[in-house]
Amino acid sequence: MTVAPIDPSVLPAPLHTGTGAIHGSTYVTAGPSTLRWGRLPTADDAPVAAIGDGRTVTFDTVSHEGLLGDQGADPVAFFGRWGIEPDQLLDDVRDLTGSSLGRELPHDGPHAVIGPVSVAGARVGGVLCIETVELTPRLGYGIVSNRHGRGVLSGEMPAVDPVTEEHHDVVSVLATVDAPGRGRIVGDGGRSVGFDLRPFLGLVGVTPGDGPARSSTPPGDHGGNLDIRHLGTGSRLFLPVQVDGAGLYVGDPHYAQGNGEVALTAFEAPLRATLRASVLSGREARALGSLLSSPWGQTDTHTIVVGLGDTLDEAMRTCVRRAVAYVDHVTGIGRPETLAFLSAAADFEISQAVNLVVGVHCTIRTRDLQP
Repeated sequence: MTVAPIDPSVLPAPLHTGTGAIHGSTYVTAGPSTLRWGRLPTADDAPVAAIGDGRTVTFDTVSHEGLLGDQGADPVAFFGRWGIEPDQLLDDVRDLTGSSLGRELPHDGPHAVIGPVSVAGARVGGVLCIETVELTPRLGYGIVSNRHGRGVLSGEMPAVDPVTEEHHDVVSVLATVDAPGRGRIVGDGGRSVGFDLRPFLGLVGVTPGDGPARSSTPPGDHGGNLDIRHLGTGSRLFLPVQVDGAGLYVGDPHYAQGNGEVALTAFEAPLRATLRASVLSGREARALGSLLSSPWGQTDTHTIVVGLGDTLDEAMRTCVRRAVAYVDHVTGIGRPETLAFLSAAADFEISQAVNLVVGVHCTIRTRDLQP
């Protein structure tokens, strides 16, 4: 694969730890004491920070791209292939170089997971509402990669070794911030394609209530690696609490992703993310949390219901069932009428098709649910 170098002088200065605006009442950086590599926290893990109900927390997230062993575990050499200088790497990324942070393959995922953060008043049976207040890019570049036979075109891109029948290639493509709100990928011969940026955190969740530490790759009823692109600034994600204190964690920052995420990753690049965590313990929130037993979301215009499964068919059916349950609960119009409404008015979209457990989400215009 040909690597197209870029002009490093056009890149903005990195947003290093402790520099620039930090708007959260609590600030959590990425380092060995706050980060676990490729696995989620458990109920026994001590929180890295604690915040009050309704308070904000700012996370400096990092991307796993360029740090993983299959990319050489040397971000200076890895990004240097595109002409990016060492001083254009984040300070926390340089500090993490060569540190596995206890990552164990093949169980653990790739993500740099920061947390858990304890939220005062969060109790099992309640719901934690995570509002994304602000997302600030920390770099002007990132990576889209395809590897390990996990993209939608597994066996074709990248191809299977005809002798060993293993997937050896890791295809890493550089993406850059071309202008405010725009990204660009440069291909062979200098030709390029541009696209809109829509930053969001692909991984936001609460600590699972049982079992050993889970891989960060598959999403679940705890949230985690949902990869729903609509959950950007101004959105709210609702997570049924599974352990007291909730144990909030974040990771997998994106600058952009299409519905489906057909390569193994999307535009992966580090964000400074400020979130507001609010505890919902009222009857309605608890009823919805019990009814859905899974995350749901809201934007300024839409309500989002999530379905997960081992196949897209299974995820679609789960999403439809949960959407029927949600709309019928909120409107009381009856299940047959709810299914008819969803068929006429809702959109079912593929969240991602590459995280072992795949996702389908339903977007419903919230105004349609009003009396």
